[in-house]
Amino acid sequence: MPALIESPKLMQSSNLEAPPASRSPDRLIFTQSNGFRMELQHRVDAFLESTGRRPRDCWQMYLKSAILFATYGAAYVLLVFFAQNAWQAVPLAVLLGLATAGIGFNVQHDAGHNAYSNHPWINRMMAITLDLIGGSSFVWRFKHGIFHHTYVNVTGHDTDIDVGILARLSPHEKRYAFHRWQHIYLWALYGLLAIQWHLQSDFYEVLKGRIGKMRIPRPRGWDLVVFLGGKAFFFCMAFAIPLCLHSVGIVLLYYAITAITIGITLSVVFQLAHTVEEADFPMPAPDSGRISNEWAVHQVETTVDFARNSRIASWCLGGLNFQIEHHLFPRICHIHYPAIAPIVESTCREYGVRYVAHPTFCAGVASHYRWLRKLSKA
Repeated sequence: MPALIESPKLMQSSNLEAPPASRSPDRLIFTQSNGFRMELQHRVDAFLESTGRRPRDCWQMYLKSAILFATYGAAYVLLVFFAQNAWQAVPLAVLLGLATAGIGFNVQHDAGHNAYSNHPWINRMMAITLDLIGGSSFVWRFKHGIFHHTYVNVTGHDTDIDVGILARLSPHEKRYAFHRWQHIYLWALYGLLAIQWHLQSDFYEVLKGRIGKMRIPRPRGWDLVVFLGGKAFFFCMAFAIPLCLHSVGIVLLYYAITAITIGITLSVVFQLAHTVEEADFPMPAPDSGRISNEWAVHQVETTVDFARNSRIASWCLGGLNFQIEHHLFPRICHIHYPAIAPIVESTCREYGVRYVAHPTFCAGVASHYRWLRKLSKA
């Protein structure tokens, strides 16, 4: 698992993470640091201290959480208990999907990285919101928190870019003939992501003890209680309660609208950070498993920011438009990303590290489309 840099002051503040030091079949070795990581960490910590910013337990985050939970609750109640026709129900289903994605982007994502609060129990409680909206905080911890954040864009190790044979997101993956049209059909498949989480992949990965090629332990004790209890709660909210008031067809229809909204929103936002033209896809040396860059440089050059000047995007997406900053400082609350981004960018320029940011959300989408099209060709 990723280990923290051993500095008491830094462990209390930015907590820029370092990669695993040991070598195993599932782990890679990064090149020794050239000072970039420590200098960047020092500058960000100094900025937070000088401006009096708290890395976690920020009032803005608690207020945002309350707004998102209230929106989710209101959309659910109005959709299930009060909507009388399609022109009322469809917008409410879409709103419910967007609110669900918002909770995932903001509340669960920060909490899962221990960036929500300095109190572990608050982080655990907020991370469990993913289980209540249909996902699994246990699976997410390994798939995203460990495998993706440590081995970004390394084929066979980063499980977030592994979609099986459905598409080719990395140039090192095998190309099949039907990938020729992936830049067209994949956008529709993105809508099925949430449905897959809800009904298939979480159960399959837990039972199998693997996510792609990467091994994970099976949940036990409290983890198992949360996994099963969360799934039971979600199925009750998504199906059992609505079926008491509506027909099976209506329930399935509006579940599909909500889930497709979630899937498209989550998929597109996360793809814009890593599966675009400007992101690197390095491969380790086959004999030693060594990556050519140090860990922090690897994080920057495999990641791309987008829409950094949009306050709306930053608020709604939980700072995920600042993916470079997030990958370097996952334990800082995302509300600080716009402020620390200039520090990160200037430090990258100083050390000769390539830093890329798309000016708008649409520019990121266009780059992702061009990347899918490029990889669709032999």
